[in-house]
Amino acid sequence: MTRPPKSVCVYCGSRSGVRPAYAEAARATGRMLAANGWRLVYGAGDVGLMGEVARTAQGAGAETFGVIPTHLLAREVGKRDLSTFVITETMHERKKVMFMNADAVVVLPGGGGSLDEFFEVLTWRQLGLHEKPIVLVNTEGYWDPLLAMIKRIIGEGFADPSLRDFIDVAPSVQVLESLLQDSLS
Repeated sequence: MTRPPKSVCVYCGSRSGVRPAYAEAARATGRMLAANGWRLVYGAGDVGLMGEVARTAQGAGAETFGVIPTHLLAREVGKRDLSTFVITETMHERKKVMFMNADAVVVLPGGGGSLDEFFEVLTWRQLGLHEKPIVLVNTEGYWDPLLAMIKRIIGEGFADPSLRDFIDVAPSVQVLESLLQDSLS
Protein backbone atom coordinates (compact mmCIF):
# COMPACT_ATOMS: atom_id res chain seq x y z
CA MET A 1 0.00 0.00 0.00
CA THR A 2 1.35 3.41 -0.97
CA ARG A 3 1.84 5.81 1.92
CA PRO A 4 0.16 9.19 1.34
CA PRO A 5 2.51 12.16 1.03
CA LYS A 6 3.29 14.28 4.06
CA SER A 7 0.89 17.18 4.15
CA VAL A 8 1.50 20.77 5.18
CA CYS A 9 -1.42 22.98 6.16
CA VAL A 10 -0.78 26.57 5.09
CA TYR A 11 -2.76 29.38 6.70
CA CYS A 12 -2.44 32.72 4.91
CA GLY A 13 -4.28 35.76 3.71
CA SER A 14 -7.17 35.80 1.28
CA ARG A 15 -5.66 39.15 0.31
CA SER A 16 -2.16 39.77 -1.01
CA GLY A 17 -1.12 42.51 1.40
CA VAL A 18 0.81 45.62 0.41
CA ARG A 19 4.30 44.19 0.06
CA PRO A 20 5.30 42.14 -3.00
CA ALA A 21 7.47 39.98 -0.69
CA TYR A 22 4.32 38.40 0.78
CA ALA A 23 3.15 37.03 -2.58
CA GLU A 24 6.68 35.90 -3.42
CA ALA A 25 6.90 34.02 -0.11
CA ALA A 26 3.57 32.34 -0.92
CA ARG A 27 4.81 31.30 -4.37
CA ALA A 28 8.14 30.12 -2.93
CA THR A 29 6.21 28.06 -0.37
CA GLY A 30 4.20 26.42 -3.14
CA ARG A 31 7.35 25.58 -5.10
CA MET A 32 9.07 24.25 -1.97
CA LEU A 33 6.15 21.98 -1.08
CA ALA A 34 6.15 20.50 -4.57
CA ALA A 35 9.94 20.08 -4.63
CA ASN A 36 9.74 18.01 -1.44
CA GLY A 37 6.77 15.92 -2.56
CA TRP A 38 4.53 17.35 0.18
CA ARG A 39 0.80 17.93 -0.27
CA LEU A 40 -0.60 21.42 0.28
CA VAL A 41 -3.60 21.58 2.60
CA TYR A 42 -5.22 25.02 2.63
CA GLY A 43 -8.46 26.98 2.56
CA ALA A 44 -9.28 26.26 -1.12
CA GLY A 45 -9.42 29.91 -2.17
CA ASP A 46 -8.05 31.25 -5.44
CA VAL A 47 -7.51 34.80 -4.17
CA GLY A 48 -4.75 36.59 -2.27
CA LEU A 49 -1.86 34.61 -0.83
CA MET A 50 -4.05 31.48 -0.77
CA GLY A 51 -4.34 31.60 -4.54
CA GLU A 52 -0.63 32.30 -4.97
CA VAL A 53 0.52 29.33 -2.91
CA ALA A 54 -2.04 26.96 -4.45
CA ARG A 55 -1.49 27.89 -8.10
CA THR A 56 2.27 27.69 -7.68
CA ALA A 57 2.19 24.38 -5.81
CA GLN A 58 -0.17 22.95 -8.40
CA GLY A 59 1.93 24.24 -11.29
CA ALA A 60 5.02 22.64 -9.77
CA GLY A 61 3.28 19.26 -9.45
CA ALA A 62 2.19 19.16 -5.80
CA GLU A 63 -0.99 17.49 -4.66
CA THR A 64 -3.45 20.05 -3.35
CA PHE A 65 -6.17 19.55 -0.74
CA GLY A 66 -8.52 22.49 -0.32
CA VAL A 67 -11.32 22.96 2.20
CA ILE A 68 -13.86 25.76 1.95
CA PRO A 69 -17.21 26.45 3.64
CA THR A 70 -20.23 27.07 1.41
CA HIS A 71 -20.54 30.72 2.48
CA LEU A 72 -17.03 31.51 1.18
CA LEU A 73 -17.25 29.77 -2.21
CA ALA A 74 -17.94 33.02 -4.05
CA ARG A 75 -15.94 35.41 -1.86
CA GLU A 76 -12.72 33.34 -1.88
CA VAL A 77 -13.34 32.01 -5.42
CA GLY A 78 -13.27 28.33 -4.52
CA LYS A 79 -10.50 26.67 -6.55
CA ARG A 80 -12.28 23.57 -7.83
CA ASP A 81 -9.40 22.13 -9.90
CA LEU A 82 -7.47 20.93 -6.84
CA SER A 83 -6.47 17.29 -6.29
CA THR A 84 -9.06 17.23 -3.49
CA PHE A 85 -11.76 19.87 -3.04
CA VAL A 86 -13.92 19.67 0.10
CA ILE A 87 -16.91 21.89 0.81
CA THR A 88 -17.97 22.19 4.45
CA GLU A 89 -20.98 23.77 6.09
CA THR A 90 -19.09 25.83 8.70
CA MET A 91 -15.76 27.49 9.40
CA HIS A 92 -15.25 25.20 12.39
CA GLU A 93 -15.65 22.15 10.18
CA ARG A 94 -13.24 23.67 7.61
CA LYS A 95 -10.55 24.21 10.24
CA LYS A 96 -10.99 20.70 11.64
CA VAL A 97 -10.75 19.01 8.23
CA MET A 98 -7.67 21.06 7.30
CA PHE A 99 -5.89 20.32 10.57
CA MET A 100 -6.76 16.61 10.61
CA ASN A 101 -5.32 16.20 7.11
CA ALA A 102 -1.98 17.87 7.89
CA ASP A 103 1.31 16.78 9.43
CA ALA A 104 2.55 20.34 10.02
CA VAL A 105 1.12 23.86 10.11
CA VAL A 106 2.68 26.86 8.36
CA VAL A 107 1.42 30.42 8.79
CA LEU A 108 2.27 32.97 6.11
CA PRO A 109 1.24 36.62 6.49
CA GLY A 110 -2.50 37.04 6.82
CA GLY A 111 -5.28 38.74 8.70
CA GLY A 112 -7.86 37.85 11.32
CA GLY A 113 -8.63 34.44 9.85
CA SER A 114 -4.98 33.43 9.82
CA LEU A 115 -4.61 34.61 13.42
CA ASP A 116 -7.71 32.64 14.42
CA GLU A 117 -6.32 29.49 12.82
CA PHE A 118 -2.87 30.02 14.33
CA PHE A 119 -4.15 30.57 17.87
CA GLU A 120 -6.48 27.59 17.67
CA VAL A 121 -3.71 25.14 16.73
CA LEU A 122 -1.33 26.80 19.22
CA THR A 123 -3.91 26.39 21.99
CA TRP A 124 -4.47 22.75 21.04
CA ARG A 125 -0.71 22.21 21.21
CA GLN A 126 -0.52 23.94 24.60
CA LEU A 127 -3.27 21.62 25.86
CA GLY A 128 -1.41 18.55 24.62
CA LEU A 129 -3.94 17.69 21.90
CA HIS A 130 -1.28 17.42 19.18
CA GLU A 131 2.46 17.62 18.57
CA LYS A 132 2.45 18.91 15.00
CA PRO A 133 5.03 21.59 14.22
CA ILE A 134 3.72 25.14 13.90
CA VAL A 135 5.88 27.51 11.85
CA LEU A 136 5.39 31.25 11.38
CA VAL A 137 6.97 32.47 8.13
CA ASN A 138 8.12 35.90 9.27
CA THR A 139 8.39 37.61 5.87
CA GLU A 140 9.94 41.06 6.32
CA GLY A 141 9.23 40.85 10.06
CA TYR A 142 5.47 40.60 9.58
CA TRP A 143 4.95 38.46 12.69
CA ASP A 144 7.31 40.44 14.98
CA PRO A 145 4.41 42.19 16.82
CA LEU A 146 2.69 38.82 17.34
CA LEU A 147 5.88 37.30 18.74
CA ALA A 148 6.27 40.30 21.05
CA MET A 149 2.69 39.78 22.25
CA ILE A 150 3.33 36.11 22.96
CA LYS A 151 6.43 37.11 24.93
CA ARG A 152 4.29 39.57 26.88
CA ILE A 153 1.59 36.96 27.54
CA ILE A 154 4.28 34.74 29.05
CA GLY A 155 5.93 37.61 30.92
CA GLU A 156 2.62 38.70 32.44
CA GLY A 157 1.99 35.19 33.70
CA PHE A 158 -0.86 34.22 31.37
CA ALA A 159 1.03 31.31 29.83
CA ASP A 160 3.88 29.03 30.71
CA PRO A 161 7.21 29.81 28.97
CA SER A 162 6.79 26.52 27.09
CA LEU A 163 4.17 28.26 24.94
CA ARG A 164 6.96 29.89 22.94
CA ASP A 165 8.60 26.49 22.40
CA PHE A 166 5.58 25.35 20.39
CA ILE A 167 6.26 27.91 17.66
CA ASP A 168 9.09 27.86 15.15
CA VAL A 169 9.88 31.06 13.30
CA ALA A 170 11.26 31.01 9.78
CA PRO A 171 12.57 34.31 8.41
CA SER A 172 12.52 32.82 4.90
CA VAL A 173 11.05 29.94 2.94
CA GLN A 174 14.52 28.36 2.84
CA VAL A 175 14.53 28.18 6.65
CA LEU A 176 10.93 26.93 6.56
CA GLU A 177 11.99 24.11 4.25
CA SER A 178 14.80 23.09 6.57
CA LEU A 179 12.49 23.12 9.61
CA LEU A 180 9.91 21.00 7.80
CA GLN A 181 12.50 18.55 6.50
CA ASP A 182 13.71 18.02 10.06
CA SER A 183 10.23 17.53 11.49
CA LEU A 184 8.57 15.57 8.68
CA SER A 185 11.34 13.04 8.07
